[in-house]
Amino acid sequence: MKLGIDAAKKAGGVCEAVVCYSGDVADSKKTKYTLNYYLDFVDQLVAEGIHVLGIKDMAGLLKPMAATLLIGAIRKKYPDLPIHVHSHDTAGIATATMIAAAVAGADVVDVAIDSMSGLTSQPSMGAVCMALEQTTLGTGIRYADIQALNLYWSQVRQLYGCFEANVRASDSSVFDHEMPGGQYTNLMFQASQLGLGTQWSEVKKKYIEANKLCGDIIKVTPSSKVVGDLAQWMTSNSLTADEVKERAETLDFPSSVVEFFQGYLGQPYGGFPEPLRTHIIRDKPRIDGRPGASLPPMDFKKLKADLRAKFGKHITDVDVMSYAMYPKVFEEYQGFVERFGDLSIIPTRYFLGRPDIGEEMHISIEKGKMLIIRLMAIGAVTEGKGTRDVWFEVNGEVRAVPVEDRSAAVETVSRERSTNDPGSVGAPMSGVVVEVRVKEGQEVKKGDILCIQSAMKMESAVSAPVSGHVKRVVVHEGDSLNQGDLVVEIVS
Repeated sequence: MKLGIDAAKKAGGVCEAVVCYSGDVADSKKTKYTLNYYLDFVDQLVAEGIHVLGIKDMAGLLKPMAATLLIGAIRKKYPDLPIHVHSHDTAGIATATMIAAAVAGADVVDVAIDSMSGLTSQPSMGAVCMALEQTTLGTGIRYADIQALNLYWSQVRQLYGCFEANVRASDSSVFDHEMPGGQYTNLMFQASQLGLGTQWSEVKKKYIEANKLCGDIIKVTPSSKVVGDLAQWMTSNSLTADEVKERAETLDFPSSVVEFFQGYLGQPYGGFPEPLRTHIIRDKPRIDGRPGASLPPMDFKKLKADLRAKFGKHITDVDVMSYAMYPKVFEEYQGFVERFGDLSIIPTRYFLGRPDIGEEMHISIEKGKMLIIRLMAIGAVTEGKGTRDVWFEVNGEVRAVPVEDRSAAVETVSRERSTNDPGSVGAPMSGVVVEVRVKEGQEVKKGDILCIQSAMKMESAVSAPVSGHVKRVVVHEGDSLNQGDLVVEIVS
């Protein structure tokens, strides 16, 4: 954090450093993330010259009494330090907690407009403001203004109804599984896509076990992804925590889990659990310091020039940063923009769903230029191409546009299943093959990577369980597999 703090201050910015909250400082039975742990952490941040202190409670674990203890202790020690508290309302307790935090001395608490609040989001803005209105901590925000904003955002939310998660009520089991609010609904969707939708309760139980296997870590992006990937992998393979420990030297763990134990996310408080760490990473390199310290230098000027040569002169410094952190995602995004143009100008309703036949769309492409587009007709599927001609009227002129219909041809593939033979290597979980690293006839050693599988952003290496030569490779890049489908056959 020191590197980021120094860089932000050097750039002339306001530096808010964040302490991520876990555990329960009001519970004497919880001995890892105690009040003293947080106060020591805050002391170090203040010594670095931060301007604002953030308390980030991503799972909504901060209870009113704990907020009173934590915020009160920090305020007593640092009376002039601005304190900002963030929480989620998964358990339904965050409104009470934010009020307690304000009373204890917090300067800022995060809320969400009523129509977007509650559950895995932040507590209701209207509720918190009205609860404080008749106190010395009144916000000064007018009730009428809150209601005006609420009306607007309630209408906006309807546009995004297709993305609504199936979360209907509070979940106080978050105090056990400690799943961040931002991850909760994402993990629920991922579990459904992986065929684990009916096992959501089991996934939450495995999340608890996975967290303990990782050493009871602070769970915030990206460490929460590690725990979530491990939990889904354990559920998919019906593994208990004890079985993971016993078989860790031979199991194919998700890539995110392996990289965490290698040290690519840094060093967790209390260190890595051993011998589990050694059994998971095996002969892979380990990082025992700050990961960034061993990274090779990056020439941002050259990278910007290369990106402009590839994608055009519109590339900005922000684009360079995006590519540096997420090169594959950035290239996919640029490819999408090159193919379809800047779709940010299209009204949300038409971006998410097609207009009705005869309906007009008014799209402003730049100041003073308006496209009036009317959908006229949709043609039949073109044989052999999987496209349909779609007729539009654009500012009075009729145009036909060929549009790919992804549902035009659905191919059903019956795949061979792996057997109990040691050389019959099956997919550890459902997903798509993104890379095949071996060929038929190739010699492999036990532990060599055969292919890489991806499922909902969770990558997993499939390795050879035995040494021998590859008799058959029955998958190709892009193939969709179910758990247990045969990938490679190895013979002695």
